[in-house]
Order: sequence, then C-alpha cells, then structure tokens
Amino acid sequence: MATMLEATDTTRKPGRASPPTWLVVALACAGQFLVVLDISVVNVALPSMRTGLALDERGLQWVVNAYSIAFAGFMLLGGRAGDLYGRKRMFLVGLGLFTLASLAGGLAQADWQLLLARAVQGLGAAVLAPSTLTIVTSAVPEGAARARAIATWTAVGAGGGAAGGFVGGVLVDMLSWRWVLLINVPVGAVVLAGAALWLTESRAGDGRRLDLPGAVLVTAGLATLAYGISQTEAEGWAAGASLVPLCAGLSLIALFLVVEARTRAPLMPLGLLRLRSVASANVGMFLSGSAMFCMWFFMTLYAQNVLGYTPLEAGLALVPSSLAVILGSKLAPRLMRTAGPRAVAVLGTLIALAGFGWQSTMTADGAYLTAIMFPGILMMLGAGLAGTPLAAVATSGAAPEEAGLVSGLVNTSRTMGGSLGLAVMSTIAATHTAGVRTPEALTEGYALVFGTGAVVLAVGAVLMWVWLPRRPAAPPR
Repeated sequence: MATMLEATDTTRKPGRASPPTWLVVALACAGQFLVVLDISVVNVALPSMRTGLALDERGLQWVVNAYSIAFAGFMLLGGRAGDLYGRKRMFLVGLGLFTLASLAGGLAQADWQLLLARAVQGLGAAVLAPSTLTIVTSAVPEGAARARAIATWTAVGAGGGAAGGFVGGVLVDMLSWRWVLLINVPVGAVVLAGAALWLTESRAGDGRRLDLPGAVLVTAGLATLAYGISQTEAEGWAAGASLVPLCAGLSLIALFLVVEARTRAPLMPLGLLRLRSVASANVGMFLSGSAMFCMWFFMTLYAQNVLGYTPLEAGLALVPSSLAVILGSKLAPRLMRTAGPRAVAVLGTLIALAGFGWQSTMTADGAYLTAIMFPGILMMLGAGLAGTPLAAVATSGAAPEEAGLVSGLVNTSRTMGGSLGLAVMSTIAATHTAGVRTPEALTEGYALVFGTGAVVLAVGAVLMWVWLPRRPAAPPR
C-alpha cells in the first residue's frame, strides 16, 4: 500500500526544492473549501437577490440549481482530465474559472447573467474538486500521515458547507448579497498564486486520450439527472417535468456504461466498480451525503421560519456544529489506527443517527440548547467521523492512474446524494405541511425530515458494516 499514488509522474522545475507537505495540503484544502462553501453560502442571500435582480421563485431555485447541476454533471470528466492532463493544471483551470465566474456573478445586472455565472462556477468547481483530493493523497505517503491529511480535507470540506450560512449571513447583513460571490475573488486569486508557485505537476495518463463519447454521455446523463432531481421540489415526482429528465438521465448513464464496456480507453473502467473498497465507500458516501446535506438546510429553515432567528443569528447558532465536524474529522485518523476504517465509519454514522433522532423531536417553541446545539453537534460529529474513513477506503483501492477519477467519483457520490436527498426531503416536508405555514405545521414537516434521515443513516450503517472491507485494499501495481 505504501506505493499508492506515489508512482505517478511528478514534474518539478530544476533546482526548485519540494514545497512543504503542509503547504500543498493547505492549498488543496483551500480549493475544496471554496467549492463546498459556495453550495450553501448563497442560500442566505436568496431573498436579497430576489429584490436586487427582480427574480421570481423559479429564478431563485435556479440560482442554486445552476451551480449544483453543472457541478455534478462534470465531476467525473474533471477527475479523469486531471489524471490525463495534470492535476495541478486542472486545479488552476478549475479555480480560475470559478474565480472569474464569481466576479461575473457578483457584478451581474440581470437574472440571466447571474444564472450563467453560477453555471460556470459549477463547471469550474467540477474541474477543481477532484484534483484537491488527488493532490492531497499524492503529497502524503500511505499510512497515518495520509489519514490525517484526508481528515483535514474532509474537515475543511464539511466546514465549508457548515460555514456557508454563517458567512452568508455576515456578508449580507454587513455588505450586500453580491459579496457572497465577490468574496471568492480575492481568496481565489491568493490560492491561484500559491498553487502556481508551489504545487508540482502530476499525471498518470500513459499517453491515453480522453474518452470523448463516454465524457459526453456521463456528463449529459448526470446533468440531466440532476436537473430532474431539481424539478421534483417544485413539480413533484410524478410530474412529466420531473419524470422525463429523470428517465432520460438514467438512460444516458446506462448507455454510458455500455460504451465504457466496449471502448479500449474508457473514461471510467467498469472494473473499478468491482473493487469492494471503491463501490462500498461510494455507496456509503452517497447515503451519508443524502442525509447530512439536508441537515444544514432544514436546521437553517427551522431557526428562521419557526424560532424567528435572523440569517446572522441562524448562522451563529450552527457554529458549534461546524466545530463538531472538524473535531470528528480530526479524531477519525486516531481511531482508525486502532479500530480500522470500517468501525469508525459505522461509529460516526450511528452518532449522526442519534443526532437526527433527537432533532426529529423538535417543537415549535424549542430551546436553543436542546433544539439546535446539542443534536446539531451529534449530527456533525458523526459526519466528521464517518467522512474521513469513507474517503480513505475509496481512494485506497485504486491504482495511481485512476486516482483523479476515484476522487471525482467520491465527490460525485456525495454531491448527487445531497441533491437527491434534499429533493426527497423537501417533498416529504412540503407534502406533510400541505401548504400550511404555521410554526407548528412547519415544525412537524421538518421533524419528519430528520426522522427520515435517521432511517437512511441506519440503512447506511448496516451496509457499511457488512460491505466495507475491514482494512483498506492494496492498490493494483
């Protein structure tokens, strides 16, 4: 296992010393933080965006969906492009696109300009995100040090999602909605400069070309499927506007699998899915993401719509949860050394399950400590504990030339799980309340969501215990 991902070709300029490992990890994690932060930071700014650009409800929905659809649709393509053309190159290209699109979105004067900028942001994120994990695993030798590095990557990613509400609330209250996008520009510029200076190039393409038919099919399939998922919240699952893109997306993905089975240099070798470590960890990541992503969304709604918190107060209320996910991610490597990744992933999932179960008992007049803080800490402590071993197991079973692809697959599983989970949970809440907007009715709908999330996590815990390997698999040589 010690040779995993270290056999990739690494190009350094003559006479330049290798950068410190901590700096490489910090740059990669900074890119991941921006990507995940932008999934959630915009939510708080939506009411101000509606006023500033005269957006209707459909337009507001697409401010979020334009990013998530492009992000999910291009993720596998971004991962494979990093393997073939260089992880540093794709990191710079993705972050450059993301930063420029953030500037364009922050300066948008019309709704279509904002939506286009958000879509390009999602494309840049899809190119950037897979490279962040591959750069981390390539920079750190296999073993305890790599587990700690992956834990940092997991914590930063989860922290980005957690910090979105707080950062968005501060920026909207103190400046304007435009700064939830413009803040990415100076941060992105600094990370770009650091990455260009300090990151070293690595690739493992062996002269292969990108599988264009496969790339077109999987990108179109995932994007269409993500679009269908986004439609369910407004149209319902049985409506043609939802069923047609959902079926079309599944058909395109099925066709992608057929093409991949016959091509000589596939975008995603199907044998990768037969690796127990890769398949089981990605299923675990999908189920975990489907519940965890909903936590931030519905906790924010509960705090604002039921308890009457302002956006800034709601963000501050979730700070302990943000710290808990970081703590869980940092504890995970230590526990993995003694108990193994499978046990830690299951333990984290069960702790999160306890938090979801507690949150499902919420009331319309709940106190902060028992209705938000303590259950939120349990949910996010569990998320941090589970995320690190799942990412470690998924990447441990892949050959060096598949590292970027596996990283993209991990991000895709988490993102698609979150998108699907949010669509399903929103439908459950809306169906239960049946249009009634009283605090009591909203609370019952949100409570049902958290109860459903607990069931999903229970299924995930069982699957992880049965399916995850006891120890990470050694990669092919």
